Amino acid sequence: MAQQENQLDRDRFCCSICLDPLKDPVTTGCGHSYCKSCINTHWDKGDLRGIYSCPQCRQTFTPRPVLVKSTVLADLVEELKKTGLQAAPADHCNAGPEDVACDVCNGRKLKALKSCLVCLASYCEKHLQPHLQSAPLKKHKLVEPSEKLQENICSRHDEVIKMFCRTDQQCFCYICSVDEHKGHDTVTAAVERTERQRELRLRRQTIQQRVQDTEKDVKLLQQEEKDVNGSANKAVENSEEIFTELIRLLEKRSSDVKQQIRSQQETEVSRVRELQERLEQEITELKRKDHELKQLSDTEDHNQFLHNYPSLSPLSESTHSSSIRIRPLRNFEDVKAAVSQVRGQLQDILSETETKILQIGSQVLLPQPEMKNRFNFLKYSQEITLDPNTVN
Repeated sequence: MAQQENQLDRDRFCCSICLDPLKDPVTTGCGHSYCKSCINTHWDKGDLRGIYSCPQCRQTFTPRPVLVKSTVLADLVEELKKTGLQAAPADHCNAGPEDVACDVCNGRKLKALKSCLVCLASYCEKHLQPHLQSAPLKKHKLVEPSEKLQENICSRHDEVIKMFCRTDQQCFCYICSVDEHKGHDTVTAAVERTERQRELRLRRQTIQQRVQDTEKDVKLLQQEEKDVNGSANKAVENSEEIFTELIRLLEKRSSDVKQQIRSQQETEVSRVRELQERLEQEITELKRKDHELKQLSDTEDHNQFLHNYPSLSPLSESTHSSSIRIRPLRNFEDVKAAVSQVRGQLQDILSETETKILQIGSQVLLPQPEMKNRFNFLKYSQEITLDPNTVN
């Protein structure tokens, strides 16, 4: 008797949301009491339309009520704590508003631990024991607690839905097969689930293989980007070393060549990154679809599986080629070779010019006759021509 009274006190002064003794108790307009933090958290996650309801009696309030502390109830809770009021045991937790309740419990419902697809009922830990101990009940299919068990009952014949019509692509009970699906290609839901599960597994394998192939392509593109940058940087360094040997008049040309290399580098890197981004987006989409297929594959309820299976979106074709073509990096090497050739040509020109300068200098040092007429002047004239390769 003392235990029953203690349990009664505990139920009366415990919050129905957290199932612990009331902390900072407040009372709603309908008369039910909760921990202030619990009811505020519950309402914060509630209806976005501005309608707030009591978790116990479902009475609605608009606007959100202003909660006032229940001083008398708070004092009673403190007194009861001193006399032995404890929180409800964790293994006998009452079902909350968002929990699946046990269908066998009388009075206050406990949270369901499992749901039976054969009995079409949910059980708490205590009432689940027969399914774990009785040989006939052990054959029943137990799944995670679900509120959709009634969807497995035929609305016309009140029979368990265990069949699937491949002709009409829908689930039905045995009685429906006599009239509505007579002559159709019908199998059990379990058999159809096995077939669809096999298809699902093949689709997942295809997606996973595509993910692996695409990841390899991404690595190739990353290496190509690295090679492009390395080759471009090396070409720039070599170009700078060459142009530093030239006179100031060639500095502008050196800047132009550098700009051309960087422009080509930016174009190539932009191309590689754009393709890489598309491939990474495809990987993300493929992984998302794989996760969606895995969730469907893990569904334990055959009917729910078959109900959601047709809504799967078809697998799109890959947006990239089967292999990534790595472009050769000869462009940057060609730049280096071209600059080296120009340097050689300039060295030859400078060497030839130096010889000419020496010759001209030697002629300048010799005593020159006085230019008295045009004939004497023209004897020292030379035709001047421009080299088309170096005219720039």
